[in-house]
Amino acid sequence: MSGRLVHVGSAVVDYVYRIDALPAPGAERTASSYARVAGGGFNMMVAASRTGMKVVFGGRLGTGPDGDLLRSAFAAEGIETLTPPSPLMDSGNCVAMISSDAERTFVSWPGAESVLTPDMMMPVQITPGDWIFTSGYTLSYPGSRDALADWIEALPADSPLVFDPTPVIAEIPRPILDRVLACTTWLSCNADEAAEIAGAGDAQTVAIRLLAQHCPKAQGVVIRAGARGCLVRLAEGGTRAIPGFAVNAIDTNGAGDTHIGAFVSALSRSLSAYEAAGYANAAAALSVTRHGGSSAPTDTEIREFLALHDRPVTVRGEEQEATP
Repeated sequence: MSGRLVHVGSAVVDYVYRIDALPAPGAERTASSYARVAGGGFNMMVAASRTGMKVVFGGRLGTGPDGDLLRSAFAAEGIETLTPPSPLMDSGNCVAMISSDAERTFVSWPGAESVLTPDMMMPVQITPGDWIFTSGYTLSYPGSRDALADWIEALPADSPLVFDPTPVIAEIPRPILDRVLACTTWLSCNADEAAEIAGAGDAQTVAIRLLAQHCPKAQGVVIRAGARGCLVRLAEGGTRAIPGFAVNAIDTNGAGDTHIGAFVSALSRSLSAYEAAGYANAAAALSVTRHGGSSAPTDTEIREFLALHDRPVTVRGEEQEATP
């Protein structure tokens, strides 16, 4: 395994309600189940950690019941927090309503994770071989976006930055977004987020435009397409649609996070981008067959799943058997 994953993003507590369908405006429904669990960026960190990558958290947690829950969840997964907790704020939370078709609807409340300053980030020191990740959530917060963008621009030139703009991309000021895209090594997003950055078009056209006009230092772009898999476009040329897997999805919450975490973990072990994307597709497919956002599978589970679907790939420095 090469280097750590340094996650400089937002971890929150999810308040998860499972319902048959969303209520109509002014109406009410009774949930079939409720849970209070670690979520947000924690889901991506879990995916990387369970597939063998050392993960540290460079964002901020709060002081209070939600911060305490997150600290316990981090400890259970062996994830170290590099920054001190906020003495003034608890961590934020997100109400997640999961309907019977496995889709999810979110309402979030920002907390300590929404405030970052240069002084707070001093303990987040990057060492050779580290991979850095951030998301659009942290860049959407007025109290963290400027400090984070400055910190990203000061990263060592050889430190790969992975960026997920997330569904809140429209809330990120364009100058901030452009600064981060200019430093991005790998961009992972869905089709709507890609179009928000680079304009409408088919996935390949948009991916080419992203690299040519928005991500000048990037090695590639991944455009996720849920059950259909993803498209990978490389800066050096070449595009490949990596197929997904047909599974019985019961909860899609955290699937995109799982995809990104598994993708980065696979890249850190020197898989090609296409192989890493196939590995990530398998991780995301397994995750949606389980309840909970932090439902990422282990490396062993992913390899067994790939072998079952006749897409085997070895990932620990051995000769790779097949490309998805």
